[in-house]
Amino acid sequence: MNMKVTKGALDWYKEELDLETGDHVRFFVRYGGCSNVQKGFSLGILKDRPMNIGTSTEVEGITFFIEESDLWYFDNHDLSVTYSDQAEEPVFDYV
Repeated sequence: MNMKVTKGALDWYKEELDLETGDHVRFFVRYGGCSNVQKGFSLGILKDRPMNIGTSTEVEGITFFIEESDLWYFDNHDLSVTYSDQAEEPVFDYV
């Protein structure tokens, strides 16, 4: 599984989570919400330290990651995180 975070999404996360170089952002599975890949579940985010990384990407010194235990959620899809000017927030695309 691959993960991509665009510059626009990075800028939003830096502002919202007060991120600095060397910080880590975890995408995790949470019960509830909606998703195109797993009905009844959605992705949450938090500033966290990795324990057992399943996949990660680094953008401008910020590491975005998913723990091994949450990879089932993606059902063999890659994750692309972009920024929507219209919604003024990141958008998750499963490809």
